[in-house]
Amino acid sequence: MKVTTNRRRTKLFNWMRSGMLLLAFACMVNAAVKAQNAAAKPTSTAAQGQSAPAEPVSATASSEEEAPPVTLLSTATAGQRTDQAWKILTDAAGDVKRMQTQTRIQALAALSLLRCPRSAKMITDVMTDPDVDIRTAAALAAGQTGDPNLTTNLRNLLDDKEPQVAFTAAMTLWKMGDKSGEDILMAVVDAERSAGPTTVHGTEHKIDKDLHNPEMLARMGVMQGASMFLGPIHKELLAALADKDPAVRAAAAKALADYHDQATSMAIYPLFADKKYPVRLTAAAAYLRTTGTPGPLLPAIARGSRTGR
Repeated sequence: MKVTTNRRRTKLFNWMRSGMLLLAFACMVNAAVKAQNAAAKPTSTAAQGQSAPAEPVSATASSEEEAPPVTLLSTATAGQRTDQAWKILTDAAGDVKRMQTQTRIQALAALSLLRCPRSAKMITDVMTDPDVDIRTAAALAAGQTGDPNLTTNLRNLLDDKEPQVAFTAAMTLWKMGDKSGEDILMAVVDAERSAGPTTVHGTEHKIDKDLHNPEMLARMGVMQGASMFLGPIHKELLAALADKDPAVRAAAAKALADYHDQATSMAIYPLFADKKYPVRLTAAAAYLRTTGTPGPLLPAIARGSRTGR
């Protein structure tokens, strides 16, 4: 029995690793389609005459609302800059009436760069949001933080009425070393399509056939996003903050989050006024990281592999 269980877990791990590659590919395909659609949209002659030269279309920039203009004070104190960073994140993540779903998801992605009581509360507060995509994004953000204090909230999502949310919570918990939702993952691996719930540890977890739908999995992959890992030196990263492509600006800000010095913080600060929400939100979280707010913990699985377990 133990050998069988180990084989199933090995199968699960291999399936998830392969699935992540497929999801990453889905992200790239989705980005390419969005860019193509954006480039194909007609623009009126009047609008062209009044607008600035068009920026290159990127996966991050297409089909997103622009952030409202703000004025940054050159005399702002460190405390004021910190307050402004939190306000950017709070307004985008929690303002249901004004913010589009896409922007709120981007805010949750930015919050996943932080690990502190304030960011944790902002993530858990939207785990009961009526929007299924927001609940899914909250589960993913919780997992990215690696914060073990969020596992209880994630376990609650295992019973979410939407299979997408339950599966994401189960996958997130598994990556954090918590097997509470293993029955859901095993059901997907074994291609179970039973209409009835599966019981594990006395808790009923619904398994829906939608979890076997490639389009559903691709959609989840797109929402999770493809992280950009840049490897240039510090000076080149700072220069990339002024790049014309908003995706590059956001990636540079994210990469600079681990530099804890005032020069980096002040270089990121002007992006608080960036007109692209992904850049502005990432910059806000990165600024907080550079000034001392803790970042994500290493996932449990990665910790185990590094220690040889």
